[in-house]
Amino acid sequence: MAEYAEVKMIEFPQRGDDRGHLVIVEGMRDIPFDIKRVFYIYGSDSTVIRGQHANKKTEFVLINISGHSKVRIKDGRGKEEIFLLDRPHTGIYLPRLIWKDMYDFSADSILLCLASEHYDPEEYIRDYRTFTEYVKEERKPE
Repeated sequence: MAEYAEVKMIEFPQRGDDRGHLVIVEGMRDIPFDIKRVFYIYGSDSTVIRGQHANKKTEFVLINISGHSKVRIKDGRGKEEIFLLDRPHTGIYLPRLIWKDMYDFSADSILLCLASEHYDPEEYIRDYRTFTEYVKEERKPE
């Protein structure tokens, strides 16, 4: 059976002086993959739920660079956790095959998403039951 990476919080190096702060995020240094896609979510109010999917191949790092939001993750085997993203120098690493819901966005929230793969709609799992069945099959001992 293959080993799977765990969801984890990451604190990024901060540089700064009296002019302000600078946060550096480099692929394969600060995060465990090369960055192939960057996108961000803003303008979502506190009642909106984004995400609601898992990815077969793509890993993500999510950073709330302004404001705050929450991320609920599920591993498809019963583990569920909620993370608060509220500091622009911290993020959450989401390996492949993690169900994610982003929600409770503050009015000034800007959620930056760094992805390990280019967009491919075929590798998204958008139905939770299908996701749990996929995880069960994927993680069967050989």
